[in-house]
Amino acid sequence: MTAQLIDGNALSRQLRTQVAERVGALKAQGLTPGLAVILVGALLAAMLSLGRLFAEAIENAPPGPGDALRVQGVPNGRVFLYATLPQVLPQLMSYTLYRWENNIRAAAILGVVGAGGLGQMLAFHMGLFHMPKTATILLAMLLLVVIVDLASYATRRLMMR
Repeated sequence: MTAQLIDGNALSRQLRTQVAERVGALKAQGLTPGLAVILVGALLAAMLSLGRLFAEAIENAPPGPGDALRVQGVPNGRVFLYATLPQVLPQLMSYTLYRWENNIRAAAILGVVGAGGLGQMLAFHMGLFHMPKTATILLAMLLLVVIVDLASYATRRLMMR
């Protein structure tokens, strides 16, 4: 086998072209690069906080069931699937649904500052003093939060059986 050499200049040109295309696509969608950075930052923050919470939940799971399976010679992947995951799954779902609800609320706030969606519609109609439309949008936001809460409640009840 021969090792392939990477042409640094070609790679640099390719990356610059891809970045320029992505920025152009964001501008075509009405998003500025600064706003795109905020959106990506919010996404990463949500993912990283969930990852930390998941790791802590798995780390704090009682080791007894997993140890019993390991003594029997069960591989680590199956120990996780059959001993650890059933213990922490309700907690993981709870964290996930909580972050989903927070993201819905954050999306409304980001929309008001120009990211689009319901928040942008809310800001637009409030600016024009279209109060019936503003009330409808607020009702839609409230309905989304209630749906998430109901889904969270139903999921928790199913997982506790």
